[in-house]
Amino acid sequence: MLASATSNQVGAAVGAHAFATAGPAGVVAVRQLVAAAALLAVARPALHRFTWPQWWPTLLLAGTFAVMNLSLYTAIDRIGLGLAVTLEVLGPLTLALAGSRTRFDLACAVVAGAGVYVLVRPGPSSDVAGIGCALLAGGCWAGYILLNRVLGARVPGIQATAAATTVSALGYLPVAVTLVAQDRFGATGLAYAGCAGWLSSLPYALDLIALRRVPARLFAMFMSVHPVLAALAGLVLLGQALRPHEWAGITIVIAVLAVSSLRRRSDADGPRTSAGPAGSPCGGSPASSRRGSRTPSGPTATAGIRTAAAPRSCG
Repeated sequence: MLASATSNQVGAAVGAHAFATAGPAGVVAVRQLVAAAALLAVARPALHRFTWPQWWPTLLLAGTFAVMNLSLYTAIDRIGLGLAVTLEVLGPLTLALAGSRTRFDLACAVVAGAGVYVLVRPGPSSDVAGIGCALLAGGCWAGYILLNRVLGARVPGIQATAAATTVSALGYLPVAVTLVAQDRFGATGLAYAGCAGWLSSLPYALDLIALRRVPARLFAMFMSVHPVLAALAGLVLLGQALRPHEWAGITIVIAVLAVSSLRRRSDADGPRTSAGPAGSPCGGSPASSRRGSRTPSGPTATAGIRTAAAPRSCG
């Protein structure tokens, strides 16, 4: 997850160098094409064997890629990398707190909102469009986490990620062709955008692998590292220094993510109030335990694509 986050933010900073000539849409187009080529070479997905239960989340993920990357790069162009990514991380934060009814989580949401206010300090000079694009990217990021969780259980390896990236790249192909025909890309711009695409292909694969091993909420909480890495990448690679109130807002948002994560981890590791019968790791009767452990006798492959079965949990 740390390697994914680092590669993602460095790639965004590198791609921003091509905004002056190609614009955010052009950089995203090249980024998606390069990422698709890299992932297809590694994953080699058997697209003709995908079933509809595998295709529909793949297509939704492709649309999520297209909107998330364009909205984020537009936000980076308008309000800077550190601020854009901090607002974007509100998507995973909302996902992590979703469904909870405790006062603690309500307090976390309120404090996070206060952190965003300090970060943005809305006023007449605020770039509302840039802030809106960053928040839209955050909503897409939450969907990205959930869809990758689904696909990790239905499609082996990183085939789904490669397929979704390819579909997204095909949607951006006319943009890339138009910009090349207009000679909007120079050699330097193409190099920057291509490097961003190569660096972005690594997080796509690593995130899917991570989400097979960690809960979606824990993954969402770990996203608190992104604003720090984005701020550092923006400072080192783009010369975008943050002002004191922006650092304060980032710190508040990260603190909320960290405290909420530690609280949930503590609750998960706490002592259980009841124990199941001998031979049953979960509560309930031995009969129900036997029924829960029974596996189907048929094959686990679906139309040639073997699905990855998630382990049963007592939590």
